[in-house]
Amino acid sequence: MTKRTSVIIITAAGLALCVAALLGLRQSMPTDDSLTRLTKAGSIRIGYAVEAPHAFIDPNGKVTGQSPEVARLVVARLGIPRIEWRLAEFSKLITELEQDRIDVIAAGMFITRQRAQHVAFSEPIFHVSQGMLVARGNPRRLFSYESLRANPKLRVAVLSGAVEQQLLRRIGLLETQFIEVPDALTGRVAVETDRADALALSSPSIVWMSSHEELGKTERAEPFTQPDASLTRHSGYGAFTFRREDKALAKAWNNAQHGALSGQDFKEIMSSYGFLPGDYPGDATTREILTK
Repeated sequence: MTKRTSVIIITAAGLALCVAALLGLRQSMPTDDSLTRLTKAGSIRIGYAVEAPHAFIDPNGKVTGQSPEVARLVVARLGIPRIEWRLAEFSKLITELEQDRIDVIAAGMFITRQRAQHVAFSEPIFHVSQGMLVARGNPRRLFSYESLRANPKLRVAVLSGAVEQQLLRRIGLLETQFIEVPDALTGRVAVETDRADALALSSPSIVWMSSHEELGKTERAEPFTQPDASLTRHSGYGAFTFRREDKALAKAWNNAQHGALSGQDFKEIMSSYGFLPGDYPGDATTREILTK
């Protein structure tokens, strides 16, 4: 055997080992079966929390609201015939997702950088302004979030884990001013019983409560001055939520969602749950919201 022949044989053997190693590495890498697993099972688990109009249970026991109804449009386009609805407190939904007890969150969850460290978001499905519930007659004369900052003794109820609390922190409220509540009803009761001076909520939630005579002994703070635009320019966008590793599901969902949001059914859903054309997501993308 010549020296040249030996080099060729050694080189070929080395290449063969490299190819084998690459093939072995590919086979050992986990595959993303997040979409195929669900389509084969014919079922998807969707988590939600009770906060109308984003998500709630109607008198007939049906899970409904803006987010679940849009989710139904998307799931139908994905060809998955069955949805298993899983109820949880809003603050625990991401944990439920991370621990694989649900596949998607449909609860009007806002897109934030903090949450994006743990989960992935779809493209936005709505963009809302802020609002506030106060005791009937507005005895504290509260017409903005800034008015809460002016008096450190004032207390504001916020949904646990909701974006309003983060916004109020940026405005300058003290931690001692917050009363965390699991849902809007508990927050309303906190205002009615003087445990809180106000309840901070997104505007559609307050509009919904008002139109369904669910304000009790509270009222909408009007006129309400929105927070400074520099604090809210990239906030108030809601989306569906996935595990970060479930890229195949998120991609297919976004494709189906794009088609759903351009249809008449989406507009009818938005209108039915108190969302106006100004609450549509427009051209904003999740990437832009998280990077600007």
